[in-house]
Amino acid sequence: MHKRVHYAFTVKRNQKNLHHQLATLPRAKASVKFSDRTDTHGRLETRVVQAPAVSDLGVDFPHATQVAKIIRHRTQRKNGKRSRETVYAITDLTSRQASPEHIAKIARSQWTIQNRLHFVRPTAFAEDASKVRTGHGPDNMAALRSFAVNQLRATGRTNIAAGLRAMSYEPFRRPLDLLCLT
Repeated sequence: MHKRVHYAFTVKRNQKNLHHQLATLPRAKASVKFSDRTDTHGRLETRVVQAPAVSDLGVDFPHATQVAKIIRHRTQRKNGKRSRETVYAITDLTSRQASPEHIAKIARSQWTIQNRLHFVRPTAFAEDASKVRTGHGPDNMAALRSFAVNQLRATGRTNIAAGLRAMSYEPFRRPLDLLCLT
């Protein structure tokens, strides 16, 4: 039995060609919009999501059916500094499967992944200072680091740096205990 898996990607300016293609789509067809406001992490954030169907717009991305334009307005509570960012979410979910509100939730959920894994690797493992740079080495090391983070989280650890320190106290026993290999 085959299950259909859907995708939703956030496209930022660092993906120049795709970002430009999505930015130049006609927005007049965006009849559905969603807006929300949050006050967390010391900032007030407003997001506006416009999501037109793209089936007739010729987006060069496999199976894409919607491209949502997400405009984020942020105001820092501490200093009143304001910023605005526009990103795009591209998905194969139809407008019936994912409203602009649902797309906004999907885009926000990607920050959970960023904060729980991708931010942890560079800080806890000093990933940016790694000397492994050729062949499959960087990908393999990233996979091992992600595995270590996930194993620590599976045991209830929320502070990965503290978990790594605890493992280092008995490097020949504790990591094996964590993996149930003793």
